[in-house]
Amino acid sequence: MRKLPTEPMQDEAEKLRSECRSETVRTTSPELEKILYKTIPVLDHGFIRVVDYMGTDSSIVQAARVSYGAGTKKALEDRGLINYLMRHHHSTPFEMCEIKLHVKLPIFVARQWLRHRTASANEYSARYSILSNEFYIPNAEQLGTQSKTNKQGKSDEQLSENQTEEILDILEKSNSEAYERYCHLLNDLSLTRELARTILPFGIYTEMYWKINLHNLMHFLKLRADAHAQYEIRCYAIEILDILKKWTPYTYEAFMNYRHGSVSLSQKSAYLLKQMLKGQKITPEESGLSKGEWQELATTFDIDE
Repeated sequence: MRKLPTEPMQDEAEKLRSECRSETVRTTSPELEKILYKTIPVLDHGFIRVVDYMGTDSSIVQAARVSYGAGTKKALEDRGLINYLMRHHHSTPFEMCEIKLHVKLPIFVARQWLRHRTASANEYSARYSILSNEFYIPNAEQLGTQSKTNKQGKSDEQLSENQTEEILDILEKSNSEAYERYCHLLNDLSLTRELARTILPFGIYTEMYWKINLHNLMHFLKLRADAHAQYEIRCYAIEILDILKKWTPYTYEAFMNYRHGSVSLSQKSAYLLKQMLKGQKITPEESGLSKGEWQELATTFDIDE
């Protein structure tokens, strides 16, 4: 595993781990406790740390049984109840759990991340502090041309070796030059930090504390751990999936089954599938679906067109 450079925040995290010897009567997750304050590397300079959390799978079950009554406890085990809640989209019990993360990430990833407004966030301020000379440089295999059909993604077309080398060289040089000018504006020309930062590219790293309840976290993961999400934010989401597995294993299992790996169907698509299962042949033209909807349905269920 790549070793991160020692930083003040990293030293503080290790200090907290070494000094924390308090006992508690609240419910805790033994597996999550093992990684509390520990650095989980992401991308080239980024990381995730679990700073704090509240609740476990048992907290979800406890909250649900207030609604469903004591009799439910005899009828359903914890895992079965959590599966039921997930399957039927009962969200409130999952809101009983919260987690707080310390995240270091490129600014362009942070802007995608903070579109999820169902969390509390506090980001490093370049108005008050000087940003570090750390920029995200993608791996060569992540480079590609813009898709002609998907405005948000890349195509399957491969770049040549010369193109790849030139792109990486431009990224390295432009970032380095921007940071040199940033320092020049601050140190030599005495410009305020709040304006000097405007010269910096989106690839520079920032940090934030991010606190969210479990229900909203799963919505974040449903979108950002999906194969269609941008690679960089997906790298963070995959690490958070592993954190979720350690924190609430029953909920993780239910989430992967009913949300992350599930398929949502429109009423019309469900009707068409029923007709096909009865042996009826339906062409794309007869389906009444748009071209995109039919393609998704055909791809998902291996329908022979």
